[in-house]
Amino acid sequence: MTSTEAPTETTTEGGVDVETARPAPRLDEGDHDRFAHYVIGGSEAIVRSMVTGEPVTALCGKVWVPSRDPERYPVCPECKEVKEQLGW
Repeated sequence: MTSTEAPTETTTEGGVDVETARPAPRLDEGDHDRFAHYVIGGSEAIVRSMVTGEPVTALCGKVWVPSRDPERYPVCPECKEVKEQLGW
């Protein structure tokens, strides 16, 4: 697996600037295609990706263009762990 420094992004939510670090992309050939992932940016990012073809990033670091029904897959344990650590 290759790791790089995670870029950060500043967004405004409810009038408050929020800086979020994006995880470094995972470049391994793991089991990530067998899971549904939590996407940074939520459903808005998923819809934009499906329209534009721009990749999305999961909380676990997976980068891809969504094309499958996530309801058919179990939730990625790494995404779930990050989500819980963030208190979502």
